[in-house]
Amino acid sequence: MSKQLLKGNEAFAEAAIRAGCEGFFGYPITPSTEFLEYMSRRMPELGRAFVQAESEVAAINMVYGAACTGKRVMTASSSPGISLMMEGISYIAGTEVPAVIVNVMRGGPGLGNIAPSQGDYYQMVKGGGHGDYFPIVLAPASVQEAIDYISLAFDLADKYRSIVHVVVDGNMGQMMEPAELPPMRPLPKTAPDWAVSGAKGRPPRALSSIYINPYDEEITNLRLLKRWLEIEKNEVRYAEIEMEDAEYAVIGFGTAGRVASSAVRAARQEGIKVGLFRPITLAPFPKQRLKEIARQVKRILVVEMNSGMMLDDVTAVVQGRVPVEFYGRMGGVTPFPDEILGEIRRVASNAAPVNGNAREEWIQRLETIIGGQA
Repeated sequence: MSKQLLKGNEAFAEAAIRAGCEGFFGYPITPSTEFLEYMSRRMPELGRAFVQAESEVAAINMVYGAACTGKRVMTASSSPGISLMMEGISYIAGTEVPAVIVNVMRGGPGLGNIAPSQGDYYQMVKGGGHGDYFPIVLAPASVQEAIDYISLAFDLADKYRSIVHVVVDGNMGQMMEPAELPPMRPLPKTAPDWAVSGAKGRPPRALSSIYINPYDEEITNLRLLKRWLEIEKNEVRYAEIEMEDAEYAVIGFGTAGRVASSAVRAARQEGIKVGLFRPITLAPFPKQRLKEIARQVKRILVVEMNSGMMLDDVTAVVQGRVPVEFYGRMGGVTPFPDEILGEIRRVASNAAPVNGNAREEWIQRLETIIGGQA
């Protein structure tokens, strides 16, 4: 197939359909609403289930029930909506059924705004809901990657009976760019052997997240942990640009990583040996490759559209081997390539950090940029 000019949310939705999604349950919230609108038309055309629920709480519980049948099901929302879903997400994790959740992130906290942000990093990567569980988190940086990774998300969810989050931001949800959609996959004719699909001719099955006996809960948590360790071994993904001979590394995910790639190329033209490391799986985080990078480069610059959330994970992996510095924009502000290029120049000057606290020093620089209005 040839590439088409596709709008992000609509392309993501069509990709989910072509990956075999048989049920979508959601509630409208900007900047993810086009995802739901597209599904409201396409799913009934194909004889598949679409429900606009009365709330995000209802939507995620519909996903939960439908996931127990072994069908490929999903929802899409944006930051405050995902917050409302967290109890249901934890129930899904505890019941060990697969589900795909797309979060088109926006500015916060609170109701915030509808501008693009990466402020949901902790919520997505560190679990969000209550209890011991480990979601897989994919962070594409383009419409094409999102198309590809939504398909991957369903495969990973089925393989590990896991929740898989696909995190984008309002930029990617609203942008249009050339991309290629995959062919339509055939729907499976039989349900998995764990699914609740009617007990005619076989013993009944039961799926639950309730383990009243603490020892039974501990066994379940251990099973989830062992599964997560397998995911960490097999499912780490990342992308690199100009890292072969890099003396400095920029690390960013999603839109921030995409913007940083332009700055890295511009810095290379100035003779600065800098490369880009872009995690695609935010969970499992690409720790081993980052350790190798820390042994290669003189300094690392983390770039995010938040207050430095992935920064904490990078710092924990690097463990002081090299200085780690930070540049971020918050509240729905997207950094420009020239901003990041200026930070690359500063990092490459090898000036010693003033107090060694990357976040505190960044705050001082950001206050200068925004005029000290905070």
